Amino acid sequence: MSQVVLCQVADGVAILTLNRPDKLNALDHAVIDTLMALLDGLEADDAVGAVIVTGAGRAFCAGADIAEFADIVAQGTRVALRDFVRKGQHLTARLENFPKPIIAAVNGLALGGGCEIVEAMHLAVASAEASFGKPEIKLGFPPPFGGTQRLPRLVGRKRGLEMLLTGDAISAWRAEQIGLINAVVPADHVMEAADDLARRIMAKPAAAVAATIGAVTRGLNLSIDEGLAVEAAHFGLVVPTDDFREGIQAFLEKRPARFTGR
Repeated sequence: MSQVVLCQVADGVAILTLNRPDKLNALDHAVIDTLMALLDGLEADDAVGAVIVTGAGRAFCAGADIAEFADIVAQGTRVALRDFVRKGQHLTARLENFPKPIIAAVNGLALGGGCEIVEAMHLAVASAEASFGKPEIKLGFPPPFGGTQRLPRLVGRKRGLEMLLTGDAISAWRAEQIGLINAVVPADHVMEAADDLARRIMAKPAAAVAATIGAVTRGLNLSIDEGLAVEAAHFGLVVPTDDFREGIQAFLEKRPARFTGR
């Protein structure tokens, strides 16, 4: 596996590190393909309960690799849509729909496509030194990896449009205030905070966690009636599980639940 993304698994938590520090961890084809392959493997690995994504060096991810992007778009609209836009959108959709908790540990710059992968992940903690921005408008195009859709849904239309139309970066504190991330922590505590969040979730029944993620992700942009149907369907998935029965029984018996992952 290419070393443009490092993968380490410890006690059920997988850490994926974008590893192009000299390029500020920019997303090129190799990074995207490697991430997709690693996510496939981690989804299938029952020993992995959560995934943390971070960056090597001073950046989380500075966005798409513009040098590679320039060569692609020079070939015309059809190629640009096929080899750039769809590839990036497939990545952000994969992150958003991943059935296990996936947490961004934002250690530095998260710009353009880097901000878009943060938007797609379920949860995010950031260093107080991190910053977030959508500079694509300064290059003459709108964000193509889902940013025009996910960002306004996360932070509101007017806040989203301000970031999208000015291209100005915001601080980690502002990102937390508007709902783009969950928490800001000191720079040397980012991974610790992400790991703590992962383990708090992993202590819950895996089937219930997956069902909750699926219900929220699928139902978020539906009408309330359609969303409630999605919620009911995901509830139905956990009813036959041992952990569902154990959780109810433990509550009735006023004791801690002993979940087994079944």
